[in-house]
Amino acid sequence: MPSYCEVALPVPLDQTFTYAVRDGQYPQRGARVIVPFRNEKLIGVVTALATETPKDFEARYLEAVLDDQPLLSEHLLSLAEWIAQYYLAPLGEVLRGMLPLAAEVRRTVYYRITDLGRDVLARSADGDPANRDVAGRAPQAKRRGKLSPEDQDLEHRVLTRLAEGESIKVSTLRTATGATLQLLAALTRKKWIARETLAVERDARRTERFAVIIPEARLPALTQKQQAILAELAACGGEIRLTELRSKNLPSSTLETLVRRGLVRIEERAAAFHLGGLESTAGPIRLNEPQTEALAAIVTALGAFQPFLLFGVTGSGKTAIYLAAMQRALDRGLSSILLVPEIGLTPQTAGLLDEAFGSKVALLHSALTPEERSEQWRRIRRGEAPIVVGTRSAIFAPAPNLGLILVDEEHDQSYKQEETPRYNARDVAVMRAKLAGAAVVLGSATPSLESWQNSVQGKYTRIELRKRVMNRPLPEVELVDMRREFQETGHEHLFSRALIEQTQQSLLRGEQALILLNRRGYSSAVICRACGAKLECQNCAISLTHHKPPAEDGGIALAGQRLECHYCGYKRTVPARCPQCDSEHLFYLGAGSQQGEERLQEIFPTARIGRMDRDTVRGRHDLERLLARLRSGEINLLVGTQMIAKGHDVHGITLVGVVGCDHSLTMPDFRAAERVFQLMTQVSGRAGRGELPGRVVVQTYYPDHYAILAASTHDYTSFVDRELKYRRWMHYPPFGVLANVLVQSQKLEEAAGWSSTLGKYLVQNQSTGGVRVLGPCTAPIARIKGVYRFHLILKAASRKALNAVLRDLLAHADEANIPRRNLVVDVDALRLM
Repeated sequence: MPSYCEVALPVPLDQTFTYAVRDGQYPQRGARVIVPFRNEKLIGVVTALATETPKDFEARYLEAVLDDQPLLSEHLLSLAEWIAQYYLAPLGEVLRGMLPLAAEVRRTVYYRITDLGRDVLARSADGDPANRDVAGRAPQAKRRGKLSPEDQDLEHRVLTRLAEGESIKVSTLRTATGATLQLLAALTRKKWIARETLAVERDARRTERFAVIIPEARLPALTQKQQAILAELAACGGEIRLTELRSKNLPSSTLETLVRRGLVRIEERAAAFHLGGLESTAGPIRLNEPQTEALAAIVTALGAFQPFLLFGVTGSGKTAIYLAAMQRALDRGLSSILLVPEIGLTPQTAGLLDEAFGSKVALLHSALTPEERSEQWRRIRRGEAPIVVGTRSAIFAPAPNLGLILVDEEHDQSYKQEETPRYNARDVAVMRAKLAGAAVVLGSATPSLESWQNSVQGKYTRIELRKRVMNRPLPEVELVDMRREFQETGHEHLFSRALIEQTQQSLLRGEQALILLNRRGYSSAVICRACGAKLECQNCAISLTHHKPPAEDGGIALAGQRLECHYCGYKRTVPARCPQCDSEHLFYLGAGSQQGEERLQEIFPTARIGRMDRDTVRGRHDLERLLARLRSGEINLLVGTQMIAKGHDVHGITLVGVVGCDHSLTMPDFRAAERVFQLMTQVSGRAGRGELPGRVVVQTYYPDHYAILAASTHDYTSFVDRELKYRRWMHYPPFGVLANVLVQSQKLEEAAGWSSTLGKYLVQNQSTGGVRVLGPCTAPIARIKGVYRFHLILKAASRKALNAVLRDLLAHADEANIPRRNLVVDVDALRLM
């Protein structure tokens, strides 16, 4: 029996921790344990077992072992170790992301008073008012920034309440004293109080309570309300969910009386999970010859590692190949994982999978509740759901006998996680397939340049679908030069004359139209016409976005309207006068999807208009309802952000308008042209997917740009050939590797100083490894959520060399006392802002 075990914890430290094992505890590699860590109780994963006693320290004991058997298989543990090494992420944080089981542990936060806090409280009992502040504290206890009298009084109340006895639960403490979480955090930083957590296992199974008629019971005299409840139960087949019963305004006290009298019983049952999704209207899948050949190549590879790049134009039937391949894998007793880039694609995909595979499908994405995620994860692990569909985290699904991984829209940036661990699910999918001996298919109409180059070099087997199903034509694309539009009309219009005319014709024919306007809100900024100042977020170096359109103001910003920051969520109203120069001439600048919807309502008053963006779609049910309305024809004109470009298959759409998607070409990002080409091609592909041909109108200020021209002719090959030349000249991916090192702090001088320290170290050691360093410099967005940001970009021809330099850099940062939590290392970064 092992006496010690190594545990990976979800903390920003690149190490595991040794804990002693008590008698009767049987931890296993890959199982979860609860351990003490500082004043916390954390959940970790056992990575190794040992019998030798540590020599340099005395190990603390495990609090509890949560799992009798390992939750993570050896190949998933190997995958976690690879992610930690490749992306330079702490192993514990990687493992936390692999186990969506937070609902199975209840964490409770407590506070207790420290010895220093008792000293402060004792000094406050001094009877000399001259020696005390408003909170009763001695002068030496005051902190540098003076608190308001109210906050000082709150601090005193907190210390007094905690001094009465044992640790107090945070909710109880806040109720008793009125303290905010920020005030408690400030007291913790001053070490007057200490924060502790308690973690205990809980039952996360979802249950529902039913009221059930007892048929053999004799009916006594009943009141009118009791009769109403029994009548409702009888009408529903003798049983009904309590939630439904309450919604009918029938009193719960009357139900309790019926239970006491033996006429009704309450039963608790496992809650059903509804996969949801849109009902499929496609009918039986019949593959054409190119689809059949593609499927044959994939099926032949089942049972061994083989990566494929499925390059097919929009509407070529890639999804049908996915479904058929999963069925072949299922016939062989193999599990499959299908990744989609965003929750927005899961309703459509879930509907197709539900029709094809029924209860064998499991769903994993962030819109599920913690209990639902835990339930789905457990179903997958038990082998009840061999078909898994979800967003990027679904790549970690514990599917037994994994034989096939499919990555739809593999080029999409959503596969890259923007928090630690900063993995790319597309690349992790390839590595997981290698470890599991499975086939992996990366599908897209606009493959990433990295995947395309891998297929050129023979690392991936490329399968091409050059035509749409049923030989339907690709939509014709018309480019509208907005510079000429302004010259000819003398006005700056959101929608061009050509787009308005084409939309009008489509609506008159009873067809549907879709317009991409890739900005949220009503206006992108509010500026002062007198001094040119923009209204910016108080926490971020970014303009506030206007979100409530005025009724009739001609673009003038009126006091009291809402402004919002899309990075931190800060909200405020438009001031009556400019904060900089006191001018009253504030003006809206730029247009978002909200303004687009309003303008379209003015132009087409009889159209049935809908909007799809993060403001109208806040959950998976919102999206399902919106897409169902679009499919049924209830909406015949849809405007929205890039959410509308993501793989939606609506046969009634014959016209697509593209407004302002070329703004990205002005951004300081070497991938800007690739993103514009991909977005234009993807949204254009929404047109003409049914019997009627499609048409696309693209408004642009750069009609001669090679990305715009290639997208207008659906010519991926010409675009990729030209873009790869530029990448090769500049040694950017895929002809080099890249990492973005972000240095951040709430103090500007700290962030600047730390970035300078790291920059000097890299310059001094630049001769080794062949790594080129750009920076340090202020990040394009210099401050987000009150945190100042500087960054360095590292480029290298060799991934091994880049990884070695990054590890040396982190070691030097540790020596220079730069906290690890203030450093973000983004390997293969997709966003450099």
